[in-house]
Amino acid sequence: MPAPSDRPQWERDGADWPNRAASRFVEASGLRWHVQEMGPPEAPVLLLLHGTGAATHSWAGLAPRLAERFRIVAPDLPGHGFTDPLPAGRLSLAGMAVAIHDLLAHLGAAPALVVGHSAGAAILARLCLDGLDPRLLVALNGALTPFPGLASVLFPGLARALFLNPITPRVFAWTADRPAVERLIRGTGSRLDARALELYRRLFRCPGHVAGALGMMANWDLASLDRAIGGLRAPMLLVVGGDDKAIAPETAFALADRLPNARVSLLRNLGHLAHEEAPERVAALILEAAEAALAEPLPLV
Repeated sequence: MPAPSDRPQWERDGADWPNRAASRFVEASGLRWHVQEMGPPEAPVLLLLHGTGAATHSWAGLAPRLAERFRIVAPDLPGHGFTDPLPAGRLSLAGMAVAIHDLLAHLGAAPALVVGHSAGAAILARLCLDGLDPRLLVALNGALTPFPGLASVLFPGLARALFLNPITPRVFAWTADRPAVERLIRGTGSRLDARALELYRRLFRCPGHVAGALGMMANWDLASLDRAIGGLRAPMLLVVGGDDKAIAPETAFALADRLPNARVSLLRNLGHLAHEEAPERVAALILEAAEAALAEPLPLV
């Protein structure tokens, strides 16, 4: 496990964190979490889960727009940003879902809507399969199905090998200058402004954050999720960036064909980080779908 000094430091790295006034730290599931909450306390709860390698900064433009209608709860995932990492025995998709469940219970938050980006959408799908019952699940370029072909076997294995090598996070952090981070982000099909790139660079220069991302990928089991996902009851909106180079947009359409309660909304000219590139467009889609979902009568049990 990375030393505490390898983790991002709130006093240093969070001094100008986006939406910093909404931040607080809580203890739940054996971890110290960084959580951002905003919006009317009495409003329906909307849970935001970011993807691998990111943190709450990913919602800088989207969260305030959604907070006009919802009580937003947005944590840094375990091992990411300013939240403690999970111990090795709990570092899995199921373990991450249990930790988020415990956090929600501690906050007294029962989400009416859940929104996840990339791997965050997979955690939400696992949570819903395990009993969470939102009115709508929104996946933003969701990583919900296994990688195609040999990649489904090789990618987790490679991440595991890198994670187990204690030198890897330090080497990655040492080489994470601004041009390297810009190349990494552009490799996802997205183009971010200088401020957003600086926040990613700040995180990537912390070996503890890098280790958290690698550990998450090393223990990801999308094959099991894929076998179970047909049991999802919650309506799903699959928001897809047409230029996503990290997850093929076609996978969302294939998934929607398998799930009768799912539909796809394609955002052209945007990449894997579409919600950071055009938060106003993504917010409009979510709010429109949320209005319809909340207007529907509760399903019979």
